[in-house]
Amino acid sequence: MTTDLKRTKLEMAEKPDGLEGPGFFAGKLEDLVGLARKNSIWPLPFATSCCGIEFMATMASHYDLGRFGSERLSFSPRQADLLMVMGTIAKKMGPVLKQVYIQMAEPRWVLSVGACASSGGIFDTYSVLQGIDRIIPVDVYVPGCPPRPEQILEGVMKVQELVAHESLRRRNSPEYKALLAKYGIE
Repeated sequence: MTTDLKRTKLEMAEKPDGLEGPGFFAGKLEDLVGLARKNSIWPLPFATSCCGIEFMATMASHYDLGRFGSERLSFSPRQADLLMVMGTIAKKMGPVLKQVYIQMAEPRWVLSVGACASSGGIFDTYSVLQGIDRIIPVDVYVPGCPPRPEQILEGVMKVQELVAHESLRRRNSPEYKALLAKYGIE
């Protein structure tokens, strides 16, 4: 066991900027809120096809999405803050997906997993939505058909970066409101 510990390379993280002294540490509110949000994302999986199977592998013990603070899946939009859309989305499901997005409380993020959710994939037909970004704004795209669990984990880590560095006032900005208005969301 000692040899295993010697082979493991542990890297020390840098302490965050802030005021410190014996017995106290102070930092900016935005940084602390970003840190808390980043490590407690509650995803809502909206899985319809093979990407959903890969997501199940991502949640299993070998990859363990719970290590990233996303262990508690939420199947209620009102309790989720990350919408993970995985698989083929038919045009008839578009209004349902948009309704799920609208029911989520702010702040909310969207992860588009796989070729079908991102661009319609190989299904260039009249009945398949050619990318969910036609009906809701997407924050991170995960490529692949289907993407490996490692790719899904990387997508979640990209969302965590966005969450950690997002301003508390971004959601009230005119740019964000204009983006939602573009999708017909108030």
